[in-house]
Amino acid sequence: MYVLALSQASPHAFMLAVCVTIAMIGSCIISGISGALVPLGLKKLGFDPATASSIIVTTATDVSSMGTLLALATFLIS
Repeated sequence: MYVLALSQASPHAFMLAVCVTIAMIGSCIISGISGALVPLGLKKLGFDPATASSIIVTTATDVSSMGTLLALATFLIS
């Protein structure tokens, strides 16, 4: 991200790279936690975790990673 932002002459290249890095770390943490807890919760509720957990985990990961990236960019680059 840093190299791409520098090639486009962005004045906030470093902070953009920091935002993307932190968002990626947060996304990995959230996806790991939801990937472990969602199947357990579905099994406890009586649903088949193999069929439903992938949809929920994917949605949770996508929404949280995009939200984290946009929130960090809003707070750190202004």
